[in-house]
Amino acid sequence: MARETEFLALDDTAVRAVTGPNSRHVALIEDAFKVLIEAPGGGVSINGGARDRANAKQVIQTLATRAAKGATVTEADVRAALGEVRGGGRSTSDPMALPIGKRGAIVPKTNAQARYLETLARCELSFGVGPAGTGKTFLAAAYGANLLRRGQVDRLVITRPAVEAGEKLGFLPGDLNEKVDPYLAPIWEALNDILGAEDVQRRRDKGEIEAAPIAFMRGRTLSHAFVIVDEAQNTSRLQMKMVLTRLGEGARMVVTGDPSQIDLLNPRDSGLAHALRILRDVKGVGVLEFEAQDVVRHAMVERIVRAYDADAAGKRLPADLEDTAEG
Repeated sequence: MARETEFLALDDTAVRAVTGPNSRHVALIEDAFKVLIEAPGGGVSINGGARDRANAKQVIQTLATRAAKGATVTEADVRAALGEVRGGGRSTSDPMALPIGKRGAIVPKTNAQARYLETLARCELSFGVGPAGTGKTFLAAAYGANLLRRGQVDRLVITRPAVEAGEKLGFLPGDLNEKVDPYLAPIWEALNDILGAEDVQRRRDKGEIEAAPIAFMRGRTLSHAFVIVDEAQNTSRLQMKMVLTRLGEGARMVVTGDPSQIDLLNPRDSGLAHALRILRDVKGVGVLEFEAQDVVRHAMVERIVRAYDADAAGKRLPADLEDTAEG
């Protein structure tokens, strides 16, 4: 196949984002599509076969769009864009913008994340399920913080079961917040990044942001609130029904979890799988299921998830995950 060169005009910000530290981003794109990318000034040139050039161009345009929206482009963003193109999906060239965090504008990194945000906007009750590292909890927190900051809800309520390591909250030191906070560390990190630690603390003091274990949700009606039910795979069926029926006037809820990481003594009692089965087709309910290729953490996380998925399915390790280096 004939190799030709195509020039793509970009501003300096986009060129820096596409190139990456020590040209690492360019190296990933070149390796993925067997192209040669250079930055002679005013943009980048792409040398390779027609299809490879088109694929590389799509990834570059996605990264340039992120940079134009003020978002920091990381290696994870590059890998996510590569995964979308290699998987045959459309690149998220016009992602839905969320608040500006410490690391820049928060935008979806994959098509699955973009569809997740669309589901959150469209449905009163949303489910985001899939492996760790796909951004389902972070984006839920970002979306909720955005609604709170714009006055579209009066408060942000975060709840989750506390079953890890078999500890009971009553035996942990401190008041309720001090007991619950360790279990909600990922959400606090997300909110601190989006709103700032001082604003988060101020809103907690005013009751605009509330965190509590699921047991404390019983008997309440959550009106004009955005509710995040995190780690929902560890809720029982009774707990799930109880928390879902807390929705009040003007409220929205998102339920996140990973069905492959159930810590209950009887995994078949997981309320998440049961709720997905009986509510999937109910009006006003949206479900977004993330997969291993949607992982946006370290590249190793995707490989770990895929290896576990293969083991659970009784299949051999995928060829691209095997270490073929000779000892």
